[in-house]
Amino acid sequence: MPEFSVILPAAGSSRRFRGFAQKKPFVSLVDEPIWSRAVRAFTNRTDVVQILLVLADSDRSKFVEQFDKCGDRVELVSGGNSRAESVCNALQQVPASVEYVAVHDAARPLISQPVIDRVFTAAVESGAAIPGIPVTSTVKQVDSSGLIQSTIDRSQLILAQTPQAFGHQVLLNAYAKASGCLQNFTDEASLVEATGHPVTVTEGSWDNIKITTADDFQLLQTILKERSR
Repeated sequence: MPEFSVILPAAGSSRRFRGFAQKKPFVSLVDEPIWSRAVRAFTNRTDVVQILLVLADSDRSKFVEQFDKCGDRVELVSGGNSRAESVCNALQQVPASVEYVAVHDAARPLISQPVIDRVFTAAVESGAAIPGIPVTSTVKQVDSSGLIQSTIDRSQLILAQTPQAFGHQVLLNAYAKASGCLQNFTDEASLVEATGHPVTVTEGSWDNIKITTADDFQLLQTILKERSR
């Protein structure tokens, strides 16, 4: 069975997540922290041999104090100045023997096993895979003053999600090639794309929402409460 290490970045500033006393990953979502829900999706998988949770150094002591039972399988890693740097730090902790690495946003707490299964299977087959959902709204390109310049054909557009999974060496090569300009990349797939390696898109899920704002949080609360009825 192919083995995966899973990296969960949670070192961001949460600057758009307003109205809460804590940073986004540590807020409780229906009686369980957001980060914990994201991690739990991977803890019982037999193909996951390592889980790395990336935290800002300024959050680490408070995190350990608040979540002293974060689980024996979860390793904490120091974050960097950007998402890509944080993932790079975690990647250095992945043993060379592990064949595949997946990166999942700690702020996507409703990730499902079918989505993970599809991405992991595709990553083993092609070396790089991400989940995605089709763009359903009309997309406009605007200029700096807010005037519409064109309407974009959405038929071949997707919204990228996580987990994004790659051959271990594929991801290492991508980071090595992008050294010095990591801040230009917003996800791991873009790093791998820049090397010329093809990335497969598998079927994502509409409820695999990334919590960015308070509105996103309220939406997921509603979804979970409806599920529990």
